[in-house]
Amino acid sequence: MPSTTTPRTPARTPVRPPTADEAVGHTLLNCLLREATAPEDRTLTDGRLILRLPHTDTLLRVGVRRAALLGAHRFTGPVSVREGLPDGAWTTIGWQRLAELVDAELSLRTGTENDEFLAQVAAGHRAVASALAHRATVTALAVATDDPAARPGDPTAVYLASEQSLILGHRFHPTPKAHGADPDAWTAYAPEEGARFPLHLLAVRERFVAEETAEPGGAAALDRTGEAPPGYRLLPAHPWQFRLLGGHPALRAAVARRDVLDLGPAGAPVTPTASVRTVHDGHAFLKFSLDVRITNCLRKNASYELTGAVALTRLLAPVLADLARRHPAAGVLREPAYRSLALPGADGRPDRTLLEGFGVIVREGLAGHTPAGTTPLLAAAVADEYPLGPGRVSALLAGAGPDGAAEWFRRYTTLLVPPVLTAFFRHGVVLEPHLQNVVVCVGRDGSPQRALFRDLEGTKLLPDHHGAALRGLPREVAEPLTYDRRRGWDRVVYCLFVNHLAEVLAAVADLHPETEPALWRQVRATVERSADTLGRPPQLRALLAGAPLPAKANLLTRWRRSADRDAGYVHLPSPLTVPPIAGRPYAP
Repeated sequence: MPSTTTPRTPARTPVRPPTADEAVGHTLLNCLLREATAPEDRTLTDGRLILRLPHTDTLLRVGVRRAALLGAHRFTGPVSVREGLPDGAWTTIGWQRLAELVDAELSLRTGTENDEFLAQVAAGHRAVASALAHRATVTALAVATDDPAARPGDPTAVYLASEQSLILGHRFHPTPKAHGADPDAWTAYAPEEGARFPLHLLAVRERFVAEETAEPGGAAALDRTGEAPPGYRLLPAHPWQFRLLGGHPALRAAVARRDVLDLGPAGAPVTPTASVRTVHDGHAFLKFSLDVRITNCLRKNASYELTGAVALTRLLAPVLADLARRHPAAGVLREPAYRSLALPGADGRPDRTLLEGFGVIVREGLAGHTPAGTTPLLAAAVADEYPLGPGRVSALLAGAGPDGAAEWFRRYTTLLVPPVLTAFFRHGVVLEPHLQNVVVCVGRDGSPQRALFRDLEGTKLLPDHHGAALRGLPREVAEPLTYDRRRGWDRVVYCLFVNHLAEVLAAVADLHPETEPALWRQVRATVERSADTLGRPPQLRALLAGAPLPAKANLLTRWRRSADRDAGYVHLPSPLTVPPIAGRPYAP
């Protein structure tokens, strides 16, 4: 990297991780800033942000460690409130009081109430506090603090540590770590608690197995979890899900007549990744159903998602081959098989609760996609604001100066942006490259070498490119796989620029704040090059001309209890074209 030939600056002292109280408070403020206030309700001056909640006429104040062009500021310290008279005193408040103020503001704004909201914020706080306490017991582990790219070690172990380091969660979601589970059960299976556990194995008589594969051997990852007697097939289950569904009458009856054999916990422990329900078995990923509400929804593999994963793997074969030719430093992890339990219900068809509840999707592992000598890291860990796990930008840059940091970010942007835009404009494929869906392979010097996109659940097809293929699928499968062009473009821009690149850019700018405008110019230059290659389609021309950037409205989606697929967007002023006024970063 050029950083080896440019001046290096002393490493900055790592920012102290927040307490659970601060983390929850800052996250709620992020959501208010983005979704519930207008420009005239925001003041950023003298190292403080003041927000006015317009419907309750309440003023909130917090310290700002670093202001950001996109409004994703770095907060510090407690939140204060001033209610009533304009000249009233500022009073420090805790996260509970802040959540109550948000509840009151949204009730007046929307004309509706949400009797779950405060409990969900409390559940998220409880999960963050527990994870922070767990982390405090393992701070001596080198994998949690060292630069993974600069030391010898097992790349897989470092990668899994990055998956399990997301203690605070999405900083623009009001309840990023909320879950509808017993805290003890959550602790046993949560990635941020360092969980590892064996799978629960079932052997299912072959005629009661539901399975689809996109290629021979696609289900091999399921078959190697143990041994099944002749006439049976193995069906691994997430042990938490087995606890939830083990008492189902149809399953109990099948066990009694030996159509299903309960083999119990078996095999080597697996490691839950950031999504909780997807585990890594040392070779591949297994995505299980989990009838537990995490953030917005139950984490269950619907029947159309089981079939859709395999259908997409088949349909995308020529697209992925073309992307590999055009962008050899990018890859997509396929999902070549699923398997589930198809015990007949009262109507003679497979019982849907069991079919979906025990459905498991096989996802390719990293081995065939990771260049020799590199370490894979979850992008969300790379972008982490705080030193909570391996792979963060501050460790990868290891004291590099501004020029070296800019070159690192240029490489990162060049890896990420072009394949996503090519997939959309040349192939009508909507990838979903948010921070939790991308794995970045870094070299021994910390430089980005390859980007891997994962989770076909978020991958969609545009009907003007794939109409014939979609018509060949059952309607209940084709509809969830489809986005119209506008919806698909909003999703691409949000995931790519707002959710992902803005956060990685912020982590670089934390090291060298003066570089932030130049880093956005790098993003623009990468988009310009892609636009030229792709014939300058109108969406890219608009983006380069300063079209607002769509940001997913997580706060309002959660308040309205909408499905994630139906989430709306708010629009942020684009930092791709608007230069900041010297010393006055704006707060969109």
